[in-house]
Amino acid sequence: MSSGNEFLTSPPAAVPAGAAPRLSPEGHDPLSTERVTVTGRLRRLLVWYGLASLGVYLALGAVHGVLLPLQIQGIDPANKAGNLALATAIGALGGLLSQPIAGLLSDRTRNRLGRRGPWMLAGALIAAASMMVLGLAGGMVGIVIVYLLTAVGLNLYQGPKSAVMPDRVPRRARGLFSAVGGLGVIVGVLGGAILGALLASNLVVGYVVLAVVVLVAAGGFVLFNPDHDNRGEPRPPLHWSMIVRTFWVNPRQHPDFAFGFLGRLLTFAGYYLVSTFTLYLMQDYVGLGDGAVAMVPLLAVVSMVATLISTFIGGPLSDRTGRRKPAAVVAGLLIAASFIAPWVLPTMTGMIIYAVLAGLGFGSYLAVDQALLSEVLPTTEDNGRYLGVLNIAVTGPQALGAAIAGLIVISLGYAALFPIGMVIATA
Repeated sequence: MSSGNEFLTSPPAAVPAGAAPRLSPEGHDPLSTERVTVTGRLRRLLVWYGLASLGVYLALGAVHGVLLPLQIQGIDPANKAGNLALATAIGALGGLLSQPIAGLLSDRTRNRLGRRGPWMLAGALIAAASMMVLGLAGGMVGIVIVYLLTAVGLNLYQGPKSAVMPDRVPRRARGLFSAVGGLGVIVGVLGGAILGALLASNLVVGYVVLAVVVLVAAGGFVLFNPDHDNRGEPRPPLHWSMIVRTFWVNPRQHPDFAFGFLGRLLTFAGYYLVSTFTLYLMQDYVGLGDGAVAMVPLLAVVSMVATLISTFIGGPLSDRTGRRKPAAVVAGLLIAASFIAPWVLPTMTGMIIYAVLAGLGFGSYLAVDQALLSEVLPTTEDNGRYLGVLNIAVTGPQALGAAIAGLIVISLGYAALFPIGMVIATA
């Protein structure tokens, strides 16, 4: 990757001589590097961009953090760690496969709602329907299958949604959009844990509430931020072999893309290795037992405050300085440092220190993550496909993190999660 002293990590695609740039529905050139004031329709897009992220991650935060662990624990308490690892790993692998394909297909979609809207709505509908059924599942086989459908639906929604930034947002406003999108992730994951704890007494109601949240987020985004009607535009060819090739981007030809992918992969892998098992850590490692569910909101609020601070500072600052990478580097170091406290201090105090430092690190990374990666895409015609590949670096750690964490806990105990997480986050 470049040294970080220049704003762009890769040059914008050239506009043919004499051709006017294609403006977004908000009236801006997405390839422009001029500073813009975020007002009017661009500000509305910004608000709904954050709400669209919030809807997805409220669902993920509540399901991963509380509802699914409790549901699995109720079926087989003795094997809860291994079963949770299995369910989340299979779901994340489904998302890993579906998101790049959804991006590729959305690049070639011609619809009055544009390229991304139809896929966002379809994904939200699949996820909402699956969550309503998930609350009724009473065995591990049913849970795994329905959770897989939920994960696929959320990724069909999230993949095309992530392409909205390079499609429609000028480059010098992407730090702000990245921060607001990251804010949706942060508040969603942590707020979802709080919401999940509040709804823990009735899992069926909890899943129904989350289904409604996802539908409102996706529907509101598409309704209030309509894209260009692109039915008259030429459709690039699509061959079945392209679906296989969509998962591969040559790192020699696109080194910035490869380093961006690797950095995202390691950061999220280190974070998810520990956060996936937060409830079980407080139950068994800290020793709170049944009282752990009541402490989930406290830990979530502490982490949320920390992440809000670093997110609000990091995104706009990166727009002013034109530098994204320092925040990403600091983020990995903070996440690694956060694991020291609960490792040496297996108490709620250690968990709170972990929540503060991990929150600061995660917020710092999310503040620039989407903006940084939107600037290393090889072309502008396949934004959905390339961002789908980059999002493997998020869904992949969810899969591998859950599976690896489960194996670590089963073979080495909960304490071993922390030093291994440190190594991954700083690699």
